[in-house]
Amino acid sequence: MNRVRAKLALYVADVFASVPRKDQRAKGDCYLRGLMLEGRRKSIQAMASRLPDGNEQNLQQFVNQSTWDPVPVQRRICERMLPLIAPTAWVIDDVSVPKDGRNVGRRGPAVLRGPGQTRQLPGRGQCPCRQ
Repeated sequence: MNRVRAKLALYVADVFASVPRKDQRAKGDCYLRGLMLEGRRKSIQAMASRLPDGNEQNLQQFVNQSTWDPVPVQRRICERMLPLIAPTAWVIDDVSVPKDGRNVGRRGPAVLRGPGQTRQLPGRGQCPCRQ
């Protein structure tokens, strides 16, 4: 377990190296550990309760209100993952891309898209297996 913790600490130091403040890098370490812990719920509250150094307010501020730029962190994670997974293609899911601007709300009905298909998500009380 200590070896894994040491490897995680090196990983966090590397991917969060672009984050200017030391306290923000520490919260990044705490957040990643929370994501990797056992447990079905990965909400800030659930992760904070499972971590010995988890502080719900600190984690919430790190995720939602901190001023650090996520782009260099995402880039470094991609650089580290590329040799390990050797992807033939990248798929960008709009759910994982942060939204900016005034018009961030979804327009129109939610749509399920798969290979060769497009259909509207079921409305309230409708079962998707009956369509």
